Amino acid sequence: MQIQTPDWVKHAIFYQIFPDRFARSKQPRKRLLREARWEDWDAMPTLQGYKGGDLWGIMEQLDYIQDLGINAIYFTPIFQSASNHRYHTHDYYQVDPMLGGNEAFKELLDAAHERNIKVVLDGVFNHSSRGFFFFHDVLENGPHSPWVNWFKIESWPLSPYTGELPANYGGWVGNRALPEFNHDNPEVREYIMEIAEYWIKFGIDGWRLDVPFEIKTPGFWQEFRDRVKAVNPEAYIVGEVWGDSRQWLDGTQFDGVMNYLFTGPTIAFAAGDRVVLEQVQGRDYQPYPPLFATEYATKIQEVLQLYPWEIQLTQLNLLASHDTARLMTIAGGDKPSVELSTLLLLTFPGAPSIYYGDEVGLPGGIDPDSRRSFPLEAKWEEEILNTHRQLIALRQTYPALRTGDYQVLYAQGQLYIFARIGTEELIIAVNAGTSLATANADIPSLRTQPNKVLYGDAEVKWNGEGETQQLSLSVPARSGCILGVG
Repeated sequence: MQIQTPDWVKHAIFYQIFPDRFARSKQPRKRLLREARWEDWDAMPTLQGYKGGDLWGIMEQLDYIQDLGINAIYFTPIFQSASNHRYHTHDYYQVDPMLGGNEAFKELLDAAHERNIKVVLDGVFNHSSRGFFFFHDVLENGPHSPWVNWFKIESWPLSPYTGELPANYGGWVGNRALPEFNHDNPEVREYIMEIAEYWIKFGIDGWRLDVPFEIKTPGFWQEFRDRVKAVNPEAYIVGEVWGDSRQWLDGTQFDGVMNYLFTGPTIAFAAGDRVVLEQVQGRDYQPYPPLFATEYATKIQEVLQLYPWEIQLTQLNLLASHDTARLMTIAGGDKPSVELSTLLLLTFPGAPSIYYGDEVGLPGGIDPDSRRSFPLEAKWEEEILNTHRQLIALRQTYPALRTGDYQVLYAQGQLYIFARIGTEELIIAVNAGTSLATANADIPSLRTQPNKVLYGDAEVKWNGEGETQQLSLSVPARSGCILGVG
């Protein structure tokens, strides 16, 4: 079977936005809440407080997003919900009125599409919430409710709020705020398929699927793909699976997953012993212990061998998300760790995803702290922003950085060198060490001798030609470079 994935994703640079925290609209809009008591924008985020970010605010910032070089946005959930993160869905057909409702979303979607920016929504289809109408009916009417077998009811009475009593229904990871759907019920399955189709018809460009591994009903994700792709063959389907995802990436289900198997080793190599362990321990990815270049090369090659190349090119690669601490905090505030990780991200096959604020050095520990409000310009780390701008521009300029083959050329000590090979050849080097690193490497595999420094700082010299060509490359401490053909 020939695997097909959406072509646009191979050329996409994603920006992940947590809608409550990115921007509040500054324009006069018709709102349900006029005198809302939002939390102070710059105060530390809390589990239950709202900052009042909305979709109009995001629309007003599309110039900034576009100027950064972004051409795709992934939104964490936007549907009506009684939580600031909106993973507790009340109504899958209504955009949260606090965000501006369906009208604001349509306006934003059209504005994004006018700029050739794709929009992917978060689909939370494993569980709903206590406020979801069908579950609410069960709470009101008990065993008399017509919706009883839409959920995993175990016995009566249900206790949705009283912690000392058994919930008596299945909730995601035992959380009674998140009643799980009974996906074996054909009515539930059809309901979710229709939601997926509805928003694709509305104009969204894909779905990011929350905890899809929890849905074990045979054929569920195959049908989901068939029905979404029937509406839009170029729609992107990406699953939140943190580990080995081969069972979902066989070409019949997802186009890619959130590639935490790239995230962990990349931070472990670039940040090394600077990683603050309490920010990463007990999480589902391992940015520790520190890795040397040879170990990093091995791990990256293992990741690249897990899936077919067509799938590798549509993986969603990331350094942080709403589910992790932010990179700046993980690295103990060390800017070179952030810059080196970003260089590795933006030169890797697959679609890079930048978590809003990471491009300006926003710190934040494990959630809710990783969900801070986008900072005022006075607090931006301009060097980190410039690094992002430069690297995004280079990725968009050179097709080899997007779809070229990935070949490790040299990995010793803390110096890692690889090539991206397409119609052009580029060499990328990262020195994660604290002193100047020099490589003298025989490189018979390249057709050309990239010697022009496109990014960073390095001394380059080539000796010999063809089978006997040797690269001599010196890279300053805690820095990286990209070489092209001059």
